Amino acid sequence: MRRRRRHGLELATGCTVAIAALFLAGAGIPATASPSPPPGSHREVPPEVLAAMQRDLGLTADEARTRISNEYKAGQAEPGWRKNLGSSYAGTWVTGNTAELTVGTTDQAQSGAITASGAKATVVGHSLEKLNAAKDALDRVAEERPPSATTASLWYVDVKSNSVVVQSAQPTAAQRFIDASGVDRAVVRIVESAERPAPLYDLRGGEAYYINATARCSIGFSVTQGTQAGFVTAGHCGDAGDTTTGFNRVAQGTFQGSVFPRSDYAWVATNANWTPTPLVVGPNSTTITVTGSQEAPVGSSVCRSGSTTGWHCGTIQQHNTSVVYPEGTIRGVTRTNVCAEPGDSGGSFVSGTEAQGVLSGGSGNCTVGGTTYYQPVNPILSAYGLTLTTG
Repeated sequence: MRRRRRHGLELATGCTVAIAALFLAGAGIPATASPSPPPGSHREVPPEVLAAMQRDLGLTADEARTRISNEYKAGQAEPGWRKNLGSSYAGTWVTGNTAELTVGTTDQAQSGAITASGAKATVVGHSLEKLNAAKDALDRVAEERPPSATTASLWYVDVKSNSVVVQSAQPTAAQRFIDASGVDRAVVRIVESAERPAPLYDLRGGEAYYINATARCSIGFSVTQGTQAGFVTAGHCGDAGDTTTGFNRVAQGTFQGSVFPRSDYAWVATNANWTPTPLVVGPNSTTITVTGSQEAPVGSSVCRSGSTTGWHCGTIQQHNTSVVYPEGTIRGVTRTNVCAEPGDSGGSFVSGTEAQGVLSGGSGNCTVGGTTYYQPVNPILSAYGLTLTTG
């Protein structure tokens, strides 16, 4: 094991008329969005998921169904808004129990087309492109001169506040970190916080597996690479070449690739004794069938499955977050308010039945609540040429 690995580590404490014609009136979905899924493939949410959302998000069953449906539509719409609003695009997010879609733009002339589509328009000062560029600059500085976790524990693009947020226990030190990047101060907002994220150490998503017969993590999602089956998980769980056994301690597979820090992802190739399935372990030992990996927008509900604490739900707070762990900075993770504990690492995050990512780390626990970060699944699939197993 390299120094980066500390298994069992405890959690630290967007011409109005022209654009309007591109959108489907009343649905908030760009005409360029991907085709609608076959009936039932994405809209029929298992009752156990609805029950968990009612419990953790304070929703009625009807509100949970409406929310998931609207979140899926918002996810379908996002690529079209991004393309057709162009350089003025400032992100999308959903709010409230019914997941009402908001589209940000820096061009007032575009707001009419947005509202005509059924979404809410918000005119802001910075495009998403500008915000992403600012965060990239912070990432470069962190790579050259890694900050301490007290200087900057994490930073992310916050589309709702139209800023890049830097979270720090030492705001003055955080400002020096920001100044070193050359980023426009008007784009960045410092939030004082004592949060100290750390990795959560620890073929159905959410089930336990063991690394080199000792440390425990959780399976993310079943995948294939050609004819080779396996699963994706967190990079901090193991190095390339490390062996795994399953929840039953039966020989399972070998880490084929692993990235940590900078990112936090890995994939394990399994032996012939293990068959990939599109399943994630849900509440009360039920299973959820994964149907795809469409990214859910900020504000969407998201649920997590892990081998320590099981099934818990919350919402997506921000995408494109950089977080500082003791081992180094992790880029491009998504921040949520779903709780987790050690051993849940690598486990599955789903929104409805869409795979979102694998658990990286966080703070707090499932007794008092916490913050967690997941590595989005689509970049993992792309990095290793993997295909997500779906049902």
